[in-house]
Amino acid sequence: MTFNSRPQRESNQMVFGIRAIMEAITSGKEIEALYIQRGAAGGLSHELKALLTEYNITAQQVPIEKLNRLTAKNHQGAVAFISPIVYQKIENIIPDVFERGEVPLILVLDSITDVRNMGAIARTAECAGVHAIVIPAKGSAQINPDAIKTSAGALYKIPVCRHDNFMQTVRFLQESGLQLVCCTEKTKEDIYMPDYTAPTAIIMGSEEDGIRNEIIRIADHLAKIPMFGEIESLNVSVSTGVILYEAIRQRGLSK
Repeated sequence: MTFNSRPQRESNQMVFGIRAIMEAITSGKEIEALYIQRGAAGGLSHELKALLTEYNITAQQVPIEKLNRLTAKNHQGAVAFISPIVYQKIENIIPDVFERGEVPLILVLDSITDVRNMGAIARTAECAGVHAIVIPAKGSAQINPDAIKTSAGALYKIPVCRHDNFMQTVRFLQESGLQLVCCTEKTKEDIYMPDYTAPTAIIMGSEEDGIRNEIIRIADHLAKIPMFGEIESLNVSVSTGVILYEAIRQRGLSK
């Protein structure tokens, strides 16, 4: 099964009302965010919650005041946002990259929550020829108009893979022959040490928490960006650009 390097665009739109949201879900729309009134009860609410379980969709329980701020119309206690992109599965992308005779370069973003950082990272990744971006289904920035704008449209061009079981997905990459290179300060090895000419998944963590320990423990390489000034860290989008272009430099020299 091949992947489409230019994911189909969906209009970024708000859907409100329980029946309308249920119709969006069953028709295959990608739900970017879903807000349900805290404490909502009744037949339709139970139907919606059952559907969310069936489709493995997470909803955020919020006070009715938040829903009222999102829309003044009759929302029936539920408001959803449809993603402007169609998410893909990394399990479909990796075999296709190998079949084309290319060396996979995957970017894994562990809990990057700022939408502008997400957009800036996607822009750099697309320019660097990254094959796909992998993000967790929970605790990741929304792909919304701000992210699209900051990415200069790159989020329409590069496959984005959103997975519920993030650790399982990371292990899949490793089991598929990709080395896991974690960009982290928790090492003495710098980003120039790994051999990026091999199939590689570069993993970036949030500026607040870094990369989760479960991934650090199974990584093939821990690599840090050398710092010589008084400020101890770079913005995560800048850090991503630095390590990605070291990978591109090595791959260019190997040709």
